[in-house]
Amino acid sequence: MSLPARRRTAILISGRGSNMAALLAAASDPAFPAEIAVVLANKAGAGGLAHAAGAGIPTALVESRPFGRDRAAFEAAMEAELARHGVELIALAGFMRVLTEGFVRRWEGRMINIHPSLLPAFPGLDTHARALAAGVRLHGCTVHLVTPGVDEGPILAQAAVPVLAGDTEDSLAARVLAQEHALYPAALALLAAGRVRLEDGRVVTDSAPGPSGEVLRNPG
Repeated sequence: MSLPARRRTAILISGRGSNMAALLAAASDPAFPAEIAVVLANKAGAGGLAHAAGAGIPTALVESRPFGRDRAAFEAAMEAELARHGVELIALAGFMRVLTEGFVRRWEGRMINIHPSLLPAFPGLDTHARALAAGVRLHGCTVHLVTPGVDEGPILAQAAVPVLAGDTEDSLAARVLAQEHALYPAALALLAAGRVRLEDGRVVTDSAPGPSGEVLRNPG
């Protein structure tokens, strides 16, 4: 019996792409419902490009710097690459650009991001330092659908870690990153398999398996 068609997915990066590497590893299994069609970077020095190329994955470079403030022109160049590779879904993996509303609307429901906090807590940058400063007992990561508001999209899946006595920003970040590498492939698999739908602005899934039972489903 043949496997169902895999959804062609682009991973967008700006740097080393450790979450990209986790997605590539998961997608190397023919049974995984997403196929990585291209890894696209907006910086020539992005280390993830070499990793992807070494894994036999097509890569593309669309540098954002030459476009200056013309975000629409930059995104049009990206769209051309995505179209050339027949992309159906997008996974952002350390892509350090704020996308325009027009781009986000065109990919609405088909683009996901991973953020290093339990959203809606600590959107934006420096999440681990802010979690420590706030004295929270749980921290973690979130995969969400991308909407025009930064880190505001409907939550697809979350993984939590305890904040331990004596934690530093680096030690907390390392534990969260380990969960990111397990959570992101699980969340992409749900989206690619068509097991995700929106109800009243919230994500509802058939099920939400994840790393060591630590995934917290959005209650829908």
